[in-house]
Amino acid sequence: MTDPITPANLESTAHVVQVALSPVFLLSGIATLLNVFGARLARVADQAEHVSGLLAGAGDAERVRLGARLDRLHRRSLALDAAVFLAALGGVATCGAVLTLFVGALRDATVATLLFGLFGAAILCTLCALVAFGFEMLLASRTVRDRVSERRARAGIPAES
Repeated sequence: MTDPITPANLESTAHVVQVALSPVFLLSGIATLLNVFGARLARVADQAEHVSGLLAGAGDAERVRLGARLDRLHRRSLALDAAVFLAALGGVATCGAVLTLFVGALRDATVATLLFGLFGAAILCTLCALVAFGFEMLLASRTVRDRVSERRARAGIPAES
């Protein structure tokens, strides 16, 4: 026979659900970050494909310039790879934290240490993903500045101070 639902059991269950919502909001934020990272990675891949196509008909000086651009795109893709991996790992840790909450509530066991570790790992991985993404953004902005300077030089316009 099953135990009847008492107000204490209902209150305890409601509390677990309420506490589980915080990591779920974090998971939603991580999913949004992954979407941004994926879009940026697609742009880097498209640019790398375009630059690679230009290499075939390029002269020696142009090959050096295109090679440097490919090197920057490669570094950007590595930074984005790290951001995606860390954000995904943060998502896994967040899901683990939520699962731990529910399993701990079902078993009525003390799982605070595991829960703290998983949630802490989720925050740390997400923080590292943001740092990697910031690094990639710096590389991207440097590329834009270099491209603008190069076009200004080709047009005979003096460089900005």
